[in-house]
Order: sequence, then C-alpha cells, then structure tokens
Amino acid sequence: MAREFKMPDVGEGLTEAEILKWYVQPGDTVEDGQVVCEVETAKAAVELPIPFDGVVKELRFPEGTTVDVGQVIISVTVASGEPDAPASEPVVGTAPEAETEAGPAEPQARQPVLVGYGVAETSTKRRARKGAEAPAANGTAAPAVRQRPLAKPPVRKLARDLGVDLATVIPSHPDGIISREDVHAAVAPAPEVPAQAPAPVPAPVPVAPAASYDGVRETRIPVKGVRKATAQAMIGSAFTAPHVTEFVTVDVTRTMKLVEELKADKDMQGLRVNPLLLISKALLVAIKRNPEVNAAWDEANQEIVQKHYVNLGIAAATPRGLIVPNIKDAHAKTLPELATSLGELVSTAREGRTSPGAMQGGTVTITNVGVFGIDTGTPILNPGESAILAVGAIKLQPWVHKGKVKPRQVTTLALSFDHRLVDGELGSKVLADVAAVLERPKRLITWS
Repeated sequence: MAREFKMPDVGEGLTEAEILKWYVQPGDTVEDGQVVCEVETAKAAVELPIPFDGVVKELRFPEGTTVDVGQVIISVTVASGEPDAPASEPVVGTAPEAETEAGPAEPQARQPVLVGYGVAETSTKRRARKGAEAPAANGTAAPAVRQRPLAKPPVRKLARDLGVDLATVIPSHPDGIISREDVHAAVAPAPEVPAQAPAPVPAPVPVAPAASYDGVRETRIPVKGVRKATAQAMIGSAFTAPHVTEFVTVDVTRTMKLVEELKADKDMQGLRVNPLLLISKALLVAIKRNPEVNAAWDEANQEIVQKHYVNLGIAAATPRGLIVPNIKDAHAKTLPELATSLGELVSTAREGRTSPGAMQGGTVTITNVGVFGIDTGTPILNPGESAILAVGAIKLQPWVHKGKVKPRQVTTLALSFDHRLVDGELGSKVLADVAAVLERPKRLITWS
C-alpha cells in the first residue's frame, strides 16, 4: 500500500515552503524519522523527517518548487501490514532546541517539529567522503577530520553526487562555509578564450580577465526564501512607518573596563560577556525609564498598542540573509540570564537553527554594525517594532576628559524610531539614557 506525506504546517502564519533539496529518490528505502528533504520558508531553512518506513514511490515536486502547506510532496510504499495513519501525519525532528508547531491531529499523534538545517541527526546513510587525507600545515598528510571543510548536509550530498572533493573547493563565504554555488563553480568548465575572440568591434583598451570571477561578467541570483521575505519586510517598513534617526557619540571607556571585570567575575564564568551585553542592558534600562517607546501601531484599529514587556531583537547576518531573532521577556532577565540568552541566540543563528517562533513578536531591536568596522548607520525598523538601535565600532579616539584631551574608547549610537509612536522628545530621551548608562555604567544599578 502507498502512503502520502504532505507539506506540514510550519506555523507562524507561513503557508508555503520551497523544496531546496531531496535527500532521497524513487526506489530508496526510508525509515521513520529519516530526513527526506530540506525546505526553505520565509523564515528559515528546515529539514523534514518522514513519519513512517517504506520505499519511496514518487517525488511529487522537483527541487526549486514552492509548495503550499497541505500538498502531498512524496508517496511511499509501505508494508501491507503496517497500521494505517493520516496521510499528513506529523513528524518529529531531532534537534533539542527546535520548537514544535502543532496543527490539528488525531489523539496521540506526534507533533510536527521543523529542524533547522545543519544540526539534525538522521538515519540517512552517507558514503565515505572522497579524499581521506588532506595536507597538514607542514606539508605532510593528515587525517581529513583535522581539515574537514565547512558545509551543510545538502551541500555535502551535492558534492558527492557531482564527484567533487570538498577539500578542494574554495569557499566564497567569509566564514569559510562552502555553498552550493561554490560546488557548482568547482565543476564548471573553464571559459573558452577563443569564444571571446570574434567580437565585432575590438575593445579599445585590452583588459586582462579577473581570475576571481573566472571571466563571468554577471551572475543572477533568484530572490527567494529568507532574503525575499527580508526585502519585502524592509520595503513595507520603510514606506509605512515614518522613520526618524538621531545620533549620539559617547565615551564608553568605563563600560569597556566593566566588561573586562565581568569576564573575570566567577559568577559570569562560561557566559558570553561582551560590550553588546551591557549595551542591551542599557537599552532595557532606558525603556524602563521611558516605557512609552515600547509600543506598536495598529493600523486596522487605529490604535497604539503599549507593550509592557520587551522582546529584544538582535539583528544577525547569516549565509541565508539577515534575520532578527529576539530574546523573549528580556526586561525580566538578570545580567547572567541575559548573557546566556544572547549566547544561545547568536550560536543558534550562526548554525542556521533559528526557529520561526524566535523571530516573531519582537518589540525593539539592536543592530551591531560596529563588528564590521562601521561607525554608524540609519537602520530601518523591523516591521511592527517602534525603535532600532545601531551600535557603531568602539574605537580609541582623542576625547576631552576632565578638562584634558586623552585617548578614550568612543562609539556612535544611532536610534531610528517610528514617528507615529515616538516623538522627538521621547526618542531623544531614550537615546540619551542609553548613552548615559554606557558612559557611567554604575547607572545600571542606580536607575534599575
């Protein structure tokens, strides 16, 4: 008998997903819990495990197809004696940090869990990777495990299918992660020089081909998934909410000293302690002193919705685009708890395991452009939020301190806010309070 597996309800208002990669083909044997494909929603890329054993009969859609929730994506031939179950039986993932999104199900049915790409442990059997050894730094052979290239499971499978040794692929991503494009580039034929010779008009100035581009002048990249959703959200935000941005440059020398002291504090051992931690705490203090800034605009009802909680968003750049996961109820967390949440948020985003729920319900956001060496910027609001704080690079600069010019640690903060919700006075107070806390961090105690 044949059973069908439907695109599960991913929750959070998402109604479709694009099939990025099939891990199985017709005729393959699958087991309960085995990941059969990777899909990408407007929020994240996830792997879908199948909830029953059998042999793949048919893949209903090719890779690159966007499928509505509830459509059958794969049919599997199962043993005739296997108990019958709903065709869209929910499945369970394997990542401990993944969130469950339960749709209508019969009693005792398992809840669907979407697993972020890169961490799921599946029963998929993988062949040994080509190239058992890689040269070590001294030129001698060393086990591949010491030089294992960074790549997601779908990319590794693509490389195996194309016969590409990942150890020979040059990653284009700054973090050294190999992408699908890198694998395809490794097997692409070199451009033929004679093909450029019969040009109708000779170029006035001969230009040597750039080796880094392999002679390719342009590349078209489809805008979809996370990047498409981000683009649409930013357009909607920029042309819906009237943005105002204010700036302040502040001496954060004392804050940087406090960061070093906290790193040595036994109560903070093992936690992620950095300037962003204290900047986050400073913003939370400023919001507590100016609660009107923590609001949202309800266009349908023409109301201002005052939030009595802070879900603090942290903008994170990932290989799939910009995402803004948030720390739920950040206002109620102690400094160690906030440090723990920040560490988990960053590591989860880097590994591509951020769940859709983690990116919903934010109230204000911090974007740390300083990590790229940028002094400041004019950030666009995350849709539905009232303010976003941009933090510039912290640099040693000449500064007047106690009547004398001295080298001090200085940064520039920029606060963009929705002028429907926040007027100039309120926005200025919030930004001034953040700066004041960072200039004299003892205010974290006196103002809390």
